[in-house]
Amino acid sequence: MDGFVGRTRELGLLDGQLKRVVRGGRAGRPGRALLMRGRRRVGKSRLVEEFVERAGVPYLFFTASGQPSVEADLALFVEAVAASTLPGAPLFAAQQPRTWDAALTLLAAALPVDRPSVVVLDEMPYLIATDAGFEGTLQKVFDRELSRRPVLLVCVGSDLGMMEALNDYGRPFHQRATEMVVPPLSPADARDMLDLPAAEAFDAHLVTGGLPLIMDEWPAGATLFDYLAEAVTDPTSALLVSGERALAAEFPAQSQPGAVLRAIGSGERTFSLVMRAAGDLPQASLTRALRTLSAKRIIEVAVPLSTRASRETRYSVADPYLRFWLSFLGPYLAEIERGRGDLTLARIRANWLSWRGRAVEPLVREALRRLPEGFLPAETAVVGGYWTRTNDPEIDLVGADRAPVARRITFVGSVKWQENRPFDGHDLGRLLLHRTRLPGADEQTVPVAVSRSGGTVEGVRVLSPEDLLLAYPD
Repeated sequence: MDGFVGRTRELGLLDGQLKRVVRGGRAGRPGRALLMRGRRRVGKSRLVEEFVERAGVPYLFFTASGQPSVEADLALFVEAVAASTLPGAPLFAAQQPRTWDAALTLLAAALPVDRPSVVVLDEMPYLIATDAGFEGTLQKVFDRELSRRPVLLVCVGSDLGMMEALNDYGRPFHQRATEMVVPPLSPADARDMLDLPAAEAFDAHLVTGGLPLIMDEWPAGATLFDYLAEAVTDPTSALLVSGERALAAEFPAQSQPGAVLRAIGSGERTFSLVMRAAGDLPQASLTRALRTLSAKRIIEVAVPLSTRASRETRYSVADPYLRFWLSFLGPYLAEIERGRGDLTLARIRANWLSWRGRAVEPLVREALRRLPEGFLPAETAVVGGYWTRTNDPEIDLVGADRAPVARRITFVGSVKWQENRPFDGHDLGRLLLHRTRLPGADEQTVPVAVSRSGGTVEGVRVLSPEDLLLAYPD
């Protein structure tokens, strides 16, 4: 696919922020700040580049390097400003600021005062990691200088936990910036961009995670295994390298969080099984690693949803693409690099249906949360699942008015994602039996089914993949 596609909503939000700069602000402070976060390789930088090109205003785009010294990034910053379209860019050709305070103050002098401009600080978590005082410095210069100029400051980062925390109470930048989350492209985007039927669009999302770089190399109309047959035999394909680069950027080699993430990615979901798969880590070390992964929003930590509190915690990889990569690609990169991607493809074929059956459940829950009114019972505010220690019962879908302990259960549901296997009366009978064992559910609790192959069974609302795509309007 050529050119920039999608992201209409996100471009509109960025354009709205720039229009507010143009309109000016109170007390002569037209400058605005935006904290943009999103998963690594989700297309944040490409989105901002597209925005500034369309905006047609002077701009600076600086990307931090992640090098372990302040001086290295300062030198790159000076180069970026000198090469930018800011009217005062020549100021940086003659000066070499040695601190971020001096560099950002000089940047303010380089900005136009009679028209809007944009300043992008990409990979901002790297700047904070190498300079503990960067947040405070940015806050001071923004308050004293940047906010007085018609500039939109866009701070971009992939460390979701850190970027979210920047606006917290007690942090230097508290209440100074608008927050923006750039999500992956949706299953509906996969349908439109890849020219796929609804059910196959969900399969594509499970593999690509909605990452634009991967979707861009998927030929329009190609089936899942047509695409995989090419991708897993090419060691340079985005499908293979994106996961490796994302993990290398987040965790040093042999780090405990990385080992724990790989254990979860291999399919282990409970504390004890993750501990064993990660090399029998000490309990305290595993707890710290899980806390780190959760804070970075790399894993999801879930408990059963019902009217009764539970400690049966389960862990899963949050990003669909990384979940697929950790299961089928990461452990076998050496195999692929020696030219035996055919073995990898055969392994995916053999395990795809069973893996997909569980992997699609979080995606279904997310779609159900987003559906317009009328599809689910009223008062449904959260959608989760229910399980016991022995997985008897294990209920795919539970709707409730709140989490983790509900006041009211609004529906119970089942996910059936097999081809040519519609939801039938036997499935309904099993679901109703499980309903009797769900705390807070009774005979009035509505049964719901989500089926890849549809189904018409009296007494249950069956939702199809086409119905789920209505959760992602244009």
